[in-house]
Amino acid sequence: MNSPIVEIDFTDWCEARSQPDWTAAVEAGKVLHFPRLGFDLQPAETALLREDMLKPGTRNVSLGADGVLKGAAGSAAEQEALGAMVGRFRRQALQLIDGLLPEYRGQLRVAPTSFRPKQVETRAQSVRADDQRMHVDAFPSRPSYGERLLRVFTNLNPHGVPRVWRVGEDFETIARRFLPQAKPYRLWQARMLNAVHATKSLRSEYDHLMLQLHDLMKFDEDYQKNGTQLTMPFAPGSVWVCFSDQATHAVMSGQYMMEQTLYLPPGREVNPQSSPLAILTRLVGRPLVGVGAGVAR
Repeated sequence: MNSPIVEIDFTDWCEARSQPDWTAAVEAGKVLHFPRLGFDLQPAETALLREDMLKPGTRNVSLGADGVLKGAAGSAAEQEALGAMVGRFRRQALQLIDGLLPEYRGQLRVAPTSFRPKQVETRAQSVRADDQRMHVDAFPSRPSYGERLLRVFTNLNPHGVPRVWRVGEDFETIARRFLPQAKPYRLWQARMLNAVHATKSLRSEYDHLMLQLHDLMKFDEDYQKNGTQLTMPFAPGSVWVCFSDQATHAVMSGQYMMEQTLYLPPGREVNPQSSPLAILTRLVGRPLVGVGAGVAR
């Protein structure tokens, strides 16, 4: 396996520059790693790096585009400081992507920014929800129709603890392995899920197949243990970027991270033929979204 990690020696968020090879790499499902592009905490912000800043029963703290902080605990002053910290990261992440991937300017939609203080190793989750198992990101309730998930991560850990990922093979290799096991798409099932509001819109065949890949990967014990993969420790003070709907990955350990998601409309990649939608459409041999798609089999 060629390395799924591309190291880039940026040291300043504002001075990010582009290079065609980097765009091609991230669109091929590789992870761009910036080992020296750290997020600098203000002196008082280190005190915010504790698990009880998360409201009980929630998974992450999130800052919406409207500036509203959700999922946070702590005092009013602590929440205000946390919101300022997360907002500063969002601004820097957007600066990075604007310089690194200028081809996407004016195309990206900004999702809420998250602060994740929980320790990965101690989370109790079902197999389907367990991100310690290799997967590609897909949403059960929010059909994407091929919209991309571009994500910027940074490790904030104040104790020198890395955030450890496993990164696997390219998307097409994974799709060829697991597609033969996928259950067929049924339009009536998609309509029923939409009617009972289990999905926010009608699930396309593309979204069905992405969920099938996500689940089949996670439930395959042999693949989880023996599949081709690289263990990658992202040190504190590092940043990494990937399309998480395409990069096969698992989050094995770590604590204290921030993440920014950006949505890219389908077909707006520099090379749309490298996208999961294009790859699955080619492998299946028919449209998976839009006109002509969604025919029950």
